[in-house]
Amino acid sequence: MAATKETKRRVRLIALAAAALLFTAGEAAALRLPPQKDSLFAYPGVIETRDGGDFVVVDYDKQRDIHQRDEVPEKKVQWKYVSTGVNWQQGHYDYDGGNGRKLRFVGVGNLKREATMIVIFLHGQNGTRFLGADDWSFGGNFNRIKNMVVNAGGIYLSPDFTDFGARGAADVKSLMLDFAGRSPGAPIFLACGSYGGKLCWQLADDPQAASVISGMLLLGSMSDDGFLSTAAMTGGRRIPLYFGHGSADNVFAWQDQASFFDRIRSSAPGYPSKFVLFQTGSHGTPIRMTDWRQVINWMLAENGY
Repeated sequence: MAATKETKRRVRLIALAAAALLFTAGEAAALRLPPQKDSLFAYPGVIETRDGGDFVVVDYDKQRDIHQRDEVPEKKVQWKYVSTGVNWQQGHYDYDGGNGRKLRFVGVGNLKREATMIVIFLHGQNGTRFLGADDWSFGGNFNRIKNMVVNAGGIYLSPDFTDFGARGAADVKSLMLDFAGRSPGAPIFLACGSYGGKLCWQLADDPQAASVISGMLLLGSMSDDGFLSTAAMTGGRRIPLYFGHGSADNVFAWQDQASFFDRIRSSAPGYPSKFVLFQTGSHGTPIRMTDWRQVINWMLAENGY
């Protein structure tokens, strides 16, 4: 009898150990952006939440979040916010855009091996590929995302493109599909600053491009009603959406973007979407203040990684 109890106890312990091993292996396999100065980039405070926490109003203060953070306001953040060693893996590269147009992009990470993930930043009007790779502007937030992506085994891209119309969309699509082919199955995230959102919505409306997009971040950007009739909204593969906006944005009104967010959720209940409103923030505030790690890790989880 005692032997039987002892045997059962050992079997139970073995089963528990096996379950723990599987759980640990599952956790290790989860693809996530690792920590990178999280305490410095955490949201300073949440004023309000709604929609089950998917709509959040974040406290923003220009004096604290620019003048106390930057060594030279809006031009050079304090050293403690950046880690420049990542730039040993940064370079400027050529790529073929639509119809073979010769363009350049900034690439960060090991472009010669398969990437675990790909993050692409698309600038707005008057921007260039240099904007998305600037370590010192926007409070060091571009430096942070570069470090996190590379430390996760991924690559970060900031391209030039022809325009914000069909040709520009074709350029970015060409770049996306090229890197999707180099790293089959790797999630691709598009971060669209300001007018760059026009390209993101065009790509989301293109079935071939949309098939490799695992999430879009709209940073002080615009909406597009055409998205409501895309496959992502009508029963196809969903593309998680993040909207970051300043309440004092004088280029694109936050109310218009919030209304679009509400229409998405009412048209497709449960659609993976989040909205962060930076109270008193201006047009560029979402690029400075968005918590890349929080957003992209949520998108990875939504995609089953």
